[in-house]
Amino acid sequence: MIRSNSKLKIACFGIALALTSTLAHAAPARFMEMGKSVSAPLGHVQFCLDNSEACIGQPEQPVVVKLSENRWQELIDLNKRVNKKIRPVTDEEQFGVLEYWGYPTNGQGDCEEYVLEKQRELLKAGWPRSALLITVAKDMKNAGHAVLTVRTDQGDMILDNQIEAVLPWYATPYRYIKRQSTREPAKWTGISDTRVTAVGSVGN
Repeated sequence: MIRSNSKLKIACFGIALALTSTLAHAAPARFMEMGKSVSAPLGHVQFCLDNSEACIGQPEQPVVVKLSENRWQELIDLNKRVNKKIRPVTDEEQFGVLEYWGYPTNGQGDCEEYVLEKQRELLKAGWPRSALLITVAKDMKNAGHAVLTVRTDQGDMILDNQIEAVLPWYATPYRYIKRQSTREPAKWTGISDTRVTAVGSVGN
């Protein structure tokens, strides 16, 4: 396992950065191209009403995280841990409504619960809020999906409950639509995902 073998860990980290560098030549950029301000998802509006402290704006300059080996491993471990501890159920099954965003207080939820928990745990670990952005995309079936974008000096990395690996945004099989503002978590910005085709399906 990566966490029990430091040499393998370093090698995997190097491979990941090499992948980021290589794929960047075939993709628009390592960072998503942001567009105009757009409306927040209704589920996030409701979430902010229920959790106002999580949606307060930040006066400081938005930052990206320097992706050291330890930081990279922290993302991998966190993504795996949260994916394992939450049981996937739909909002309709759990809450009786089509869309509801909240923390997984009962250990289950859909993609938004995974994202909110990952964001919350990384904030507790000291990661800056401006680098942890809830992001909405269309999946391979053209259905709505939420992931967590982590802004790093190596590019925008994606933490996802459908894919085990932590990947650069352009290496995931999604069409990105919008994400949280880096300065004001309650506001959202459109994403100009101009790639001609989505990346091929990535296995779990």
